[in-house]
Amino acid sequence: MPDTIVIEESTGEIGCAPTERSVKTLLNYGIVNIDKVKGPSSHQVSDYVQKILGLKKAGHSGTLDPAVTGVQPVAIGRATKITQFLLTAPKEYICVMHVHKDLDPEKITSVMNTFKGKIQQMPPVKSAVKRQLRTREIYELEILEIDKRDVLFRVKCEAGTYIRALCNDIGKKIGGAHMACLRRSAAGAFDETDNLVTLDDLRDALWYWKEKSNDKYLRYCIQPVENALKYMKKIWVFDSALLSLSHGRDLGAPGISKLENFKSGETVAIMTLKGEVVACGVAEMSAVQISTMRKGMAVKTSKVFFEMPSEGKEL
Repeated sequence: MPDTIVIEESTGEIGCAPTERSVKTLLNYGIVNIDKVKGPSSHQVSDYVQKILGLKKAGHSGTLDPAVTGVQPVAIGRATKITQFLLTAPKEYICVMHVHKDLDPEKITSVMNTFKGKIQQMPPVKSAVKRQLRTREIYELEILEIDKRDVLFRVKCEAGTYIRALCNDIGKKIGGAHMACLRRSAAGAFDETDNLVTLDDLRDALWYWKEKSNDKYLRYCIQPVENALKYMKKIWVFDSALLSLSHGRDLGAPGISKLENFKSGETVAIMTLKGEVVACGVAEMSAVQISTMRKGMAVKTSKVFFEMPSEGKEL
């Protein structure tokens, strides 16, 4: 099957392309990819963003310990609805693990390779979840360098995986180890190359816009909410389906213009033909079934983002 299945070509007239939104809209409907520093908690960083921009709400993409640095996307204003999808998205970390005794690098490599795939993990004593054994998946685990007792490695894992616990579990098989340093290098669709900015960068960008009428830097700092959904399969709908979808209705197959290839039960993003996210939901049928049957309920919506322009709501 092709990556994108076109059912009926069409052009959209309703809405606004994400890249053409006004700064005023972005300030209450966007995502800032913050480079978190050591010291503050994830909640504090989110609160700082909210205060810098003068907003009523902001939400982060998953908890990082105060000592951990790195990628922390913060959704602002109406975009906070997207945080549930950021929280469950895969994460990537760069970690330094300190081994407690001298070991052959081949031994370390051999043991760490056994932790790829599904693992059983007990959350640390200080964690935001109940302490009980649970399954998590390690998608990739790559040793970058071994310097005496320090092991530098990259790990891409399922959301909710504790890297401190991973290091401790590896240590149990090699005579002891602990996490010495940790940086998150990616969270879902966001990584260190994707407009990563500091809180100072955001503050300065806001000043340039307010005092110099220069929005270039603020547009660099605040990304369209759609950027958070790069990893999610998509469905594009006709303008005629937008009103009912904006009120939380489920998506019927006749309202679909084109779609990417996905399976039944997959979470998908519903988009306007201008590229705006309308809603997210669970596919009731596969893309193949939708394109061949062209009737019935296609997606059960769970989160609605789109507001019809005719409703006159301030974004």
